[in-house]
Amino acid sequence: MAALVLGARTTGDVTGSTGLGVRQVEESLRRLRSAGLVVTDGSVLRVREELFKEATRVEQANRAPEDPFVRDGRLVKLPAQRGRRRAVLEQVSTTFEPGRRYPEREVAEVLKRWCEGGEVDHVAVRRYLVDEGLLSRADGEYWRTGGPAGV
Repeated sequence: MAALVLGARTTGDVTGSTGLGVRQVEESLRRLRSAGLVVTDGSVLRVREELFKEATRVEQANRAPEDPFVRDGRLVKLPAQRGRRRAVLEQVSTTFEPGRRYPEREVAEVLKRWCEGGEVDHVAVRRYLVDEGLLSRADGEYWRTGGPAGV
């Protein structure tokens, strides 16, 4: 494959540039053809570059974008835009089990871990979670009331 990409156009070119035996080159070319990666246009071998470009495009499209707000399970900072902030807070809210009540100190411990090393104070995050309806509070207890369903 490398010889073809670097300009070899015939079996003889590939054999000459790689130092491999004719049988080995022909077997390799047969495999590349059967995989659809190489085609023969007349007597000239051609790499189907469009397949590699498409594979690269698909890989880049499938790659999860790096989250500038959450890294390695830690909250780096909160977005200023409300919609984005809500999405980040929903992610944080999944830490809390729906239906379970948490004492304030336990909520503080969980949120301190989220905020460790970041720019955000755990008290501010707790306030945002309550303001956004993701956590509710009464009598020193908190419980999850919003966020992604089933998480």
